[in-house]
Amino acid sequence: MAMQTGRQLALRGLRLVYGGGGLGLMGVMAEAAMAAGGEVIGVMPHFLREREAAPFDLHALHLVDTLQQRKDLMCELADAFLILPGGFGTLDELSEVLTANQLRRIDKPVGLLNVCGFYDSLLAFLRHAEAEGLLRADAHAMLRVGDRLEALLDQILAMA
Repeated sequence: MAMQTGRQLALRGLRLVYGGGGLGLMGVMAEAAMAAGGEVIGVMPHFLREREAAPFDLHALHLVDTLQQRKDLMCELADAFLILPGGFGTLDELSEVLTANQLRRIDKPVGLLNVCGFYDSLLAFLRHAEAEGLLRADAHAMLRVGDRLEALLDQILAMA
């Protein structure tokens, strides 16, 4: 799915802004976008450069000092957010952009690609938080969820 996402972004003429690494799914997605002729912008803290740097040339690589600066610059450079399966870093970035939208610090669409039900437990948690009154329905509705890449991209682009 990461390869398909990278290709699809490139074919649609969409710029990929990502963490700048060559490892894991984000590296796979960036490499696929580059191979399909897409524009790829990386944002990476100096301390990760040697360990995670992409083995291919990006259109731009912004080096920053901290993880917070990385998230801030990625948020500034992005027009929308598409979240694929990931770990702590992905959850941190998802939470940050949803919170920024909720607080009206940004107004950018956020899509969650629920590949093979990967995020079902997270979605259940969000429904539970809403039912308990800890999450407003309008805040929960900011997150667009889909299991088909093309349809989710269409939905996000319509909001951007």
